[in-house]
Amino acid sequence: MSASSQSLRVAIIGGGIGGLFTALSLDWHCKGQLQISVYEQASEYKEIGAGVGIGANAAKLLHRIGLGEALDNIVGNTDEIWVAFRRFDTGDEVVTVNEERKQEFRNSPVQRAEFLELLLSAVKERGAASLFTKKCCKHIKKSDNQVQVEFIDGSFASADLVIGCDGIHSALRSQYATDRPVYSGRIAWRGLVEMKSVSENWPFPTTSVQWMAPDRHFLVFPISQNRLLNVVGFVTKDPVDLGDLKESWSCTGDIADMRKDFTGFEETVQQIMGKLTSTPSKWLLNDRDPLDQWVYEDGHVVLLGDAAHAMLPYQGAGAGQAIEDAYILGRAMQDSFRSLLDPKDWLRLYQKVRLPRAQKVQETTREAGDIYEMQSPDMKGISFEACMSLVKERIASRMKWIWTEDIDAVYENARNKMESG
Repeated sequence: MSASSQSLRVAIIGGGIGGLFTALSLDWHCKGQLQISVYEQASEYKEIGAGVGIGANAAKLLHRIGLGEALDNIVGNTDEIWVAFRRFDTGDEVVTVNEERKQEFRNSPVQRAEFLELLLSAVKERGAASLFTKKCCKHIKKSDNQVQVEFIDGSFASADLVIGCDGIHSALRSQYATDRPVYSGRIAWRGLVEMKSVSENWPFPTTSVQWMAPDRHFLVFPISQNRLLNVVGFVTKDPVDLGDLKESWSCTGDIADMRKDFTGFEETVQQIMGKLTSTPSKWLLNDRDPLDQWVYEDGHVVLLGDAAHAMLPYQGAGAGQAIEDAYILGRAMQDSFRSLLDPKDWLRLYQKVRLPRAQKVQETTREAGDIYEMQSPDMKGISFEACMSLVKERIASRMKWIWTEDIDAVYENARNKMESG
């Protein structure tokens, strides 16, 4: 990859949130210097209707590249509250986590489909990338100073830089790492509720609520300008009880089974399940080991987002970490064009800046799931009441470092050290 070229060819594998934001970040930071193509394996760029959290850390970066107003137009209003954590049986408050008062940007819960459409529209309006569908990566091969991408349909594409944004089952990652996704021990039920159907009798001061029980927790938060309530319920399940359940957004479950999984939860939860707009989806939650290398083929192949650091959903931070990856990669690429240093050094800087933070989020997310379901080592064998005290202590400030770290400053500090030798 030559930093002197004015039209480096970049192939982004995967057209989800991470892939499209990567295209936008590279275009924003390196305008006119890259020829970007995005290859999506599905027949269209599309997401399902479930909600996703865009933390303050990630919302800030959308504002940085001119997408802040568009983001604000689709968020749900959380009234400066991230989540109010409550007992499953009575609904009594355990602890409420507020956003930082000095935060310039707020947490932005959105509907996945609306957020992906926001990114897709921006790519088209800005001419940021060429978009391709029905292109599932099969294999890549480096030859001389470029990479050839082979797709399952038999077609090929050549690029100077290939960026793997192809998720937890990344085909690119599988060429360089031997690990595979593994069942995390929990499943998730997902659905949507019309806010107007529950707002009249809503008993709490916020609509961002999580109820916690041993081995189960149930979360709701508003999206789509408060028109919809996103619903997700997590349940610990033994592998022998999974049947033929797969990791797929298209899998659905019987509402009677969902109700059974949340037996004993207080009346508000029961009413929410009764108001779901459609059959709930049922999702097997897989996890993946941390990966200590994201840059390969002498700087011609890079991993990003879930392909590099797949995250469980318990802190609502996975999308935000992919956005941070893409933003820092954009900055590194921008700097590579003005620098006399080897371009691959800038991609290694991307890894150096992003990998420790992303892995810490991976680790603390796993810990959060154990806390919410009272499965931490020191909670086993003690009463629910005793667990509640430990839960309150561990939840209160656990998100602050994710939301507030200045990743621009972290990048600039690392860049200055690299350039000074």
